[in-house]
Amino acid sequence: MLENIRNFCIIAHIDHGKSTLADRLLEFTDTVSERDRKAQVLDDMDLEREKGITIKSHAIQMLYKPEDVEYKLNLIDTPGHVDFSYEVSRSIAACEGALLVVDASQGIQAQTISNLYQAIDHNLEIIPVLNKMDMPSAMPEEVKEQIIDLLGCDEEDIIEASAKTGYGIDKILDAILLKVPPPKGDVNAPLQALIFDSVFNQYRGIIAYFRIMNGTVHTGDHVKLMNTKKEYEADEVGVLGMGLHPKKMLHAGDVGYIISGVKVAREVRVGDTITHVENPCEKAIDGFKEAVPMVFAGIYPVDADDYEDLRESIEKLQLNDASLVYEPESSAALGFGFRCGFLGLLHMEIVQERLDREFDMDVITTVPNVSYKVFTRKEELIEVHNPSGLPDITKIDYIEEPYIKANVITKTDYIGPIMTLGIEKRGVLKNQVFLSTDRVEITFEMPLAEIVFDFYDKLKSISKGYASFDYHECGYKRADLVRLDILLNGEQVDALSTLIHRANSYSFGRRMVEKLKELIPRQQYEIAIQAAIGAKIIARETVKAFRKDVTSKCYGGDITRKRKLLEKQKKGKKRMRQVGNIEVPQSAFMAVLKLD
Repeated sequence: MLENIRNFCIIAHIDHGKSTLADRLLEFTDTVSERDRKAQVLDDMDLEREKGITIKSHAIQMLYKPEDVEYKLNLIDTPGHVDFSYEVSRSIAACEGALLVVDASQGIQAQTISNLYQAIDHNLEIIPVLNKMDMPSAMPEEVKEQIIDLLGCDEEDIIEASAKTGYGIDKILDAILLKVPPPKGDVNAPLQALIFDSVFNQYRGIIAYFRIMNGTVHTGDHVKLMNTKKEYEADEVGVLGMGLHPKKMLHAGDVGYIISGVKVAREVRVGDTITHVENPCEKAIDGFKEAVPMVFAGIYPVDADDYEDLRESIEKLQLNDASLVYEPESSAALGFGFRCGFLGLLHMEIVQERLDREFDMDVITTVPNVSYKVFTRKEELIEVHNPSGLPDITKIDYIEEPYIKANVITKTDYIGPIMTLGIEKRGVLKNQVFLSTDRVEITFEMPLAEIVFDFYDKLKSISKGYASFDYHECGYKRADLVRLDILLNGEQVDALSTLIHRANSYSFGRRMVEKLKELIPRQQYEIAIQAAIGAKIIARETVKAFRKDVTSKCYGGDITRKRKLLEKQKKGKKRMRQVGNIEVPQSAFMAVLKLD
């Protein structure tokens, strides 16, 4: 029955103990057998285990039986990193309550606040949990004050716990039963279910995970997707435990999966609504807002023949990661590939890793950049995701670039260096709020392009790892931007072009050619590496040629004999240079990110 179901998610900043808490809840409710127990049970990707972060949100059902009444608890574990906030928004849409986990030794961090506001917008019941109470460095009193300031709750509402030792887990489960409302929904209404995730199984096709808002679904039902209008047989429906557990029927309030033999990735969209063909519901559920990609980069196969395989791989990856956006494009230097939109640099790195591991695709990634709005003299608006798509400089009236609001939460000792960093990155200080005596929230307004490269890494090193960072888009502003091209022996390499602020262009061009000189291997002829803005060359380095000593066989004699041999060699080198092709190694494309 509906009153015995609870749907909840766990939200927190990265590394505050979400996955460990999920492990303890699964053990406490005997969802995981002794044999399957391991740390971070729900993080099933090798990448997640290696990096110690959650990348995907994971759903699982637990059965909990206090005093002879069986409750179904549907838990959705969410990522904590800002680059995966879209996963969090989808999990929140499928829940009625959220556990807000805060590390007792670190206090409230930027991502905690951002995720919390999302949960409040969806009217979720918030249960604050103070985790890592067993740590010697825990500061429960101070952190409790921060939580009370943020939530406006009473001190008794905050549950003290330690996911590592299992302390307080029973109180958390009781609070979920007491405070999280049971799902609202009408079992007798037409079927209405929201798809919040999907995975591709090579034997069974696409497995869609959904949350039923109204109605019931049985195995063998004739169902359709409302956006794509495609119809399917529900071959199997069931709930998500440690594996897939088939059931004959699921009803309103349940979280489960459906397998209907769909083979084409494009047909199943995250955020779509499933309903019956005979008795459809009136309107689709408002899904979640579309993911807005922040960073764009080109992904190209190393071998041009792998283009179709790469397309298939990205399609299957998009099933499992709905925030990845892509469209085909071609480049003079790299051939055919895809222009992909990512939520951030970590997201881009993860996608690249997953293409390599899960699909065995060898790819080259170009320099990441953001999207710009170009206004021409004819008053046309062109969206540019790629520097090579920039119209001729004579046709441009002005360019606008995306700005973000960046919130940095840090210890007061690091205010000075962080402000300097923000201002170096063309940021404008908007606000500064002291959350407690030694913690401050600093708000900047800055161009998105400035944080794409190395802002996060620099912030972490300046603050010795203490500062946390979160951002969201806040519109476009006019900017003085130029296109910086890299030329190799006079040939432009479009994959290395960047759009950059005029004030930074000279130093960036200078550093870039120096870096490329180290990375491009020497050839039989010399290679000129130049940085140019339009027709103006602003920096140059030369990779010297390998030279054979052709005069070694001349012992003494007339100088003209030696000169004749050297001239012959010079002509040969010149001819080589005209037909020579320079391979730019993958390390050169990635090195641009780490110029400092």
